[in-house]
Formats: sequence, structure tokens, C-alpha cells
Amino acid sequence: MIKSTLNKTLVSVIIPAYNSEKTIKETIESVLNQTFHNLELIVINDGSQDSTLEIITKIPDSRIKVFSYPNAGGNVSRNRGLHHAVGKFVSFLDADDIWTPDKLKSQLKALQENVTAKVAYSWTDYIDENGEFILSGKRVKANGNVYENLLLNNFLENGSNPLICRKALIALGGFDESLGAAQDWDMWLRLASKFNFICVPSVQILYRITPNSVSCNLVRQERSCLQVLERAYKERPSLRDATGTTLKDSWNLCLANLYKYLVCKALQKPFNRKKGLAAAIFLCKYFIYNPSRLQNINFTLKLSLKIVTILILPTLLDIITNQRQLRRQETETLLNDWVVEKRSENKNGYPGAFTVSS
Repeated sequence: MIKSTLNKTLVSVIIPAYNSEKTIKETIESVLNQTFHNLELIVINDGSQDSTLEIITKIPDSRIKVFSYPNAGGNVSRNRGLHHAVGKFVSFLDADDIWTPDKLKSQLKALQENVTAKVAYSWTDYIDENGEFILSGKRVKANGNVYENLLLNNFLENGSNPLICRKALIALGGFDESLGAAQDWDMWLRLASKFNFICVPSVQILYRITPNSVSCNLVRQERSCLQVLERAYKERPSLRDATGTTLKDSWNLCLANLYKYLVCKALQKPFNRKKGLAAAIFLCKYFIYNPSRLQNINFTLKLSLKIVTILILPTLLDIITNQRQLRRQETETLLNDWVVEKRSENKNGYPGAFTVSS
């Protein structure tokens, strides 16, 4: 059972918002609809020039606190929100992402039952601009000292994921405002170097991918991720994994995982030749650094074929992908209609009728 006091805010949720009029209401509602209620919702209006602020002020909930500043970026906004926060625990949420209703309750319960852990994280699925499912995220369950696992792969995946002890964040000085991207991975690594993590093995974050999102700036992503990795290895020069891998092999594996991630990001819709060229460069680097390159040759060839197709016929690939998605949706609609008909037959007692659980 979650312990809380009525007169003290236990959780502070911080949302940096910049020109987020299309998604901010749904994002805020996913916080207000949490099954855990003892929270404050701090929205940092980062110099929005659209109707973001107007939409927020029309939401009638006393837990919402809005602070407006000149535009300074996500890192600064998160730190500003942390300055205003009073909760014992803090969670950050991007202005276009969504939480499932049990996210905070589950993560808080995990931290209260594992007092040595200062960070609780869950799993992520990815959605598009319309809130439609795109793909599943990683399903990594790592507890305790997760530093080396997190260094090899950012399995928290995004900045909208963990619930963190506020004192731990303050002790580390908040987010690095000099980073243009990957600031969440940098923060999680710095936390993991000093504190234990606990996993809530459930999908509780819906991360929205849009063509103009910060995470789609691949060059900036690469530069910042390399900066984060170099800093991490500089601070922990004696890193070895459980199998005794050398520092050089560990470094190469980190880079291989990074470039595999960047290739996959570049091959997400919308398709264009610029992203196809970036994917080709990232794939070459992945192949160079990957210690298992020969074992993963089929994976490399499949990506290469898709890259070539994008470079030659990006519009055609977009059309083919859209047609496949349309056919899949039509099939699902027909199946749903058929199931409804069968359920109706069963309700009326027709012979051979059956039920299908949803």
C-alpha cells in the first residue's frame, strides 16, 4: 500500500511545453487521470507562441501550476521545474507523450518497497501523431546497479519514463544544459553511477514520434550521444562487463548499439533521401564497430536494401508502407465486424455460436 500524507505533496510531475497546442491537453489529462492523486503538476511554458498557455489555463484542476519563461530549451525547462518542485519524488513528461493511468502508482510502490532504489522505470511503446501504435520499445528488466547495462543501451529510452527521488536529482545538479540532445540518457547514467534502479515490468509510457520532434534531428542525436558516452568512459575508465570484456571491446559495443539505434531512427517515416543517406552512414559505422558483424550479416543486408530503396524511390516506399498499413487496418475492421456478428449470434442462441474474449 502506498504511503502518503494528506498535507504534503508526494510526487511532482514536470512538463516542459513549447508550442505544444496539439498534444498538451491529452498529455496533461494523462497525469490528472492517474490512479495516484497526491501530486502537483508543474508546467513550464517555454516561451510558446501558439495557444499552449491558453489551453493549459482552461483545465480546471488546482494541482496544475504554470510558470512561463522565455524560450530556453528542454534541459533548462526541466531544471526550472525541478527548482519549483516540492514532492519527495519527481517525474518528467514531454508535452506530447502519454502515461497509462497506473504509471505513478506502480513506480511509487516499487520505490517504497525497495528503499535502496532511487529510480523506478517502466517500459515504453511508440505512437504516431494520431496516437496510433507504431512499435514496441525495449523490454529490459534490470534492477540494482544498472550502470553498465545502461551504458551499453539506454533501455529507459526517453525522458518521460522514470520516477526519481528528488534529493538524488538535486545532488547531481539536475540536467546538463549544454547538451543539445540525449540529456535524459546522460541524467540516467549519472543517477545509475550512484544509485540503484528498480524496474516496473509493464508498458506505462506512450512515446509520440513526429517528423519534427527533437529526437528526429539525427546529426544532433549522434553528436550528443557520443559526448555522453565519452564522458561516461572518462569518469569510469576501469569499466568491464561481467564477462571480462576489455575496455576497447566494451566501447565498440556501445558505439555499435548507438549506431544501430540511429539507423533505425533514420529509417522511420517519413522517408526521404536525406534520412536515407544518414541511415547509410550510420549503418557503415554500425558494421565497423559491431563485434558480431559477421553473425548479423542478414540484418545488415536487410537494412541496406531498405536504405537503397529510400535513396532511389523514397516516395514509392512511403506509398507501399501506407498501403500495407491501410490493408492491415481494413483487415482489423473486417475481423472486428465479424466478431461482433458472431457475438450477436451467440447472444441469440444460434447453433454453433461462440464467444471471443477481447
